[in-house]
Amino acid sequence: MVGNPLGRHVSRLVQTKVVSNLSPWMHKVEVGDVFTLPVSHGEGRFVATPSILQKMNKRGQIATQYVDFDGVPSYDGNFNPFVAQASIEGITSPDGRVLGKMAHSERIGHGLYKNTDGVGDQRIFAAGINYFL
Repeated sequence: MVGNPLGRHVSRLVQTKVVSNLSPWMHKVEVGDVFTLPVSHGEGRFVATPSILQKMNKRGQIATQYVDFDGVPSYDGNFNPFVAQASIEGITSPDGRVLGKMAHSERIGHGLYKNTDGVGDQRIFAAGINYFL
């Protein structure tokens, strides 16, 4: 992770798409599910070499990506505010037991967001409890 190219804090809602559910954290979602989630960071842009990206993709370690309103991964700062490489929002360790992500899946709840549709629960915490306990 490196600093975002804006050089300032960004706080808003983004769309993320599940691209792998091999990790125990992602067992309660389906590949292709899109969630609107909050981000709030001044740093944290994912970067990796092409060979590492290829290995991660092959192993299903790329869990989620920033996407546009059509569900397509995007480098557009309106959808990928930190301009993450390959539009990556969330990754897992090779065994799937460690999840790292930028969007705040814990910052959801009834009535928190007004005038927006689709803020949803990725159920990563329920999936983690189900697996680890």
